[in-house]
Amino acid sequence: MKAVPVSGLRSDIANISSAAGTPKSRTANESLAEELDRHTTIGSLWKSEGDRVRCVACGHRCLIGEGRRGICKVRFNRAGQLRVPFGYVAALQCDPVEKKPFFHVYPGSDALTFGMMGCDFHCPYCQNWMTSQALRDEASVAPVREASPEQLVNAARELDARLVVSSYNEPLITAEWAVAVFQKAREAGLLCAFVSNGNATPEALDFLRPWIAAYKVDLKSFDDKHYRRLGGTLTHVTETIRTARERGLWVEVVTLIVPGFNDSQEELRAIANFLASVSREIPWHVTAFHKDYRMTEPANTQARQLIRAAEIGAEEGLRFIYAGNLPGRVGRWEGTDCPGCGERLIDRFGYLVREYKLTTEGACPSCRTLLPGIWPARGAAEVRTGVGMAAYNQRLPRGVPLN
Repeated sequence: MKAVPVSGLRSDIANISSAAGTPKSRTANESLAEELDRHTTIGSLWKSEGDRVRCVACGHRCLIGEGRRGICKVRFNRAGQLRVPFGYVAALQCDPVEKKPFFHVYPGSDALTFGMMGCDFHCPYCQNWMTSQALRDEASVAPVREASPEQLVNAARELDARLVVSSYNEPLITAEWAVAVFQKAREAGLLCAFVSNGNATPEALDFLRPWIAAYKVDLKSFDDKHYRRLGGTLTHVTETIRTARERGLWVEVVTLIVPGFNDSQEELRAIANFLASVSREIPWHVTAFHKDYRMTEPANTQARQLIRAAEIGAEEGLRFIYAGNLPGRVGRWEGTDCPGCGERLIDRFGYLVREYKLTTEGACPSCRTLLPGIWPARGAAEVRTGVGMAAYNQRLPRGVPLN
């Protein structure tokens, strides 16, 4: 038995805490779990296996018995059908696209970004733990707002956003809701994207592919032991990067550099070498760890460590390496240079684009080398630029009201 496709999903919020009871699998926050269980519908990414259901939204491929939850805690089996999150947001902001980070997708534009609750990983340094770890940690509390796809798309249009992005929690485990939003966003002419840990399945990528243009993957380590500590496996993530590229999605990759965890030269070189083996044109963002959530022992990442990681990426043949989230402290690694002649084509300070030189074809104006990415059709005329801290402050994330 196969669940209904997304086009047939009910947009109302189903109250499932009825006589059938709530799922038996315990969570750290049972009251929140009961509330979230009311915001569900029958999913699409699953199949029946005997008296259980197999979820295929993420690489765990949970086989879930009646009244039980998957590893993510938010997808569960009720009466032989997989119930999945639907019809709410727990995080909603208008972000600069550079915050995602996408540096080769409509530079200088805004992204209406929404998230729900839950994750299939349990990273001890998660910077979105208030939403991602909501059912594993009693201290995690975020407001839940009922929402419709139409409301989110209307908000994006009112804020003049060019993209609609699913992020903040792990969007793979809430993919049905994301696609319902993306369908409406695409009708409105907006680009859609995923910001994910990359623990995907081919089924999930095929489900998403008609609706998204870009996929950002967190490649957290190149050591499977490290990945298992976080709740996943390295091979699932590397395969997602390969498969997403094969599906024609624009892929950018981020590695949060955590001192003492994944910052050895050997490991960074292995990451860069892998990415180059897939495509030298994949942008690799190396970003700075700061003490957060449960990982407070490592020192915060220094600019020099990001610069060295970026240099390793260049040594391994990657053409586009960016050192992020330390504006003005990482030298040339914030901007985009032409791989043909070396000219600075996009000058950045953090989220702020200070200068944009690409032609309407996405080429270097000097040597005509084409740069890979999703560029504005009218070139610099469409790119918001500015100089100074006032302009930078205007690029900071903004809260989003829902009408």
